Amino acid sequence: MNEKLSQNARVLGKIFRSEMNKYINTSKIVKLIRGKGLLNAIVINDTKDSKTAWNICLKLKDNGLLAKPTHGNIIRFAPPLVITEEKII
Repeated sequence: MNEKLSQNARVLGKIFRSEMNKYINTSKIVKLIRGKGLLNAIVINDTKDSKTAWNICLKLKDNGLLAKPTHGNIIRFAPPLVITEEKII
């Protein structure tokens, strides 16, 4: 069974970053969105000692999206490789 997971991850990762980048201009809290394939991160414009990323992750969880705070001011996303474009957007 060839599901083309790496190709799917590359394409959907670009879509994810493109959609998220639309919000950078409207948000004072997001500093940068970066990633490769479906492994992506949002850098919060805050100190590494802050709880902002953690609190955002809790809000995301309340809305059904799991994300992990990393290094204090970074939120990491790693959706399943079989995710669809409809779920990304």
